[in-house]
Amino acid sequence: MEIGFIGTGVMGTGIIKNLLKAGNQVTVFNRTKAHAQAVLDAGANWAASPAEVTRVSEIVMVMVGFPRDVEQTYFGHDGILTAVKPDQVIVDMTTSAPSLEKRIRESAPREVGVLDAPVSGGDRGAKEGTLTVMVGGDRIAFERLKPIFMQLGHDVNYFGTSGAGQHAKMANQIMVAGTMTGLTEMLAYAKAAKLDLATVVKTVGGGAAANWSLTNYAPRILSDDYTPGFFIKHFAKDLKIALSEADRMGLELPATQVAKQLYQQLVDIGHGNEGTQALIKLWWKDAKEDEQKD
Repeated sequence: MEIGFIGTGVMGTGIIKNLLKAGNQVTVFNRTKAHAQAVLDAGANWAASPAEVTRVSEIVMVMVGFPRDVEQTYFGHDGILTAVKPDQVIVDMTTSAPSLEKRIRESAPREVGVLDAPVSGGDRGAKEGTLTVMVGGDRIAFERLKPIFMQLGHDVNYFGTSGAGQHAKMANQIMVAGTMTGLTEMLAYAKAAKLDLATVVKTVGGGAAANWSLTNYAPRILSDDYTPGFFIKHFAKDLKIALSEADRMGLELPATQVAKQLYQQLVDIGHGNEGTQALIKLWWKDAKEDEQKD
């Protein structure tokens, strides 16, 4: 199948490579072409704009950073909606605002399938093809694309009309916020109590405290690895969207509010481009520096 993909970041790169491995022809665009080199080397084709990607693709997927980037990608002067044609499917895989997904559906021709399909699973899930895909939008378009989604992960669920996939992702991010604050406070406490951290991680991971964040991020923290599987700046954005949507529904989420404040604090002091596991730096200035002091 001829697939267009806009956004070749950490997650997009893994997804594109899996689409190529499955035998699809993939045409890509990224604002900085050099950041697309890994997928170009893997066999993807280059296009000069989102509109050009759209002209040569049956399906157009988008995974960019922020809602403003989504808006520019779809509504810009060389955006997707300037070139879209009947029977195409356009898919926003960015974690973005549900209201923006509804606006995209309202602005696209009815003959075009429109989906929002954010994912969960981090850089490892994108690389290994084990992502969870949460889909909202046109049901017929979803059924058409489900085999493509299954090339990216094994857990693909449809939640309803445009924006519903984003609401499901907000629920996911609320849960992740809780596990990440729990993980980092657990490590901070265990270190203060002078426990062996590797043994603590193994022990709590074998009981009721086991969770994805512990399994995937605790080893990175213990090895002083803060490379981004998911950027702090993007997670802070996600939690802001979740809290905004909750407020719109008259719902208070105090724990999520605290998590958002902690991650925003990291963005404000210059850690926005690190991975979400760098939350530990609010307790540990630097793991290597900490070890030297002990």
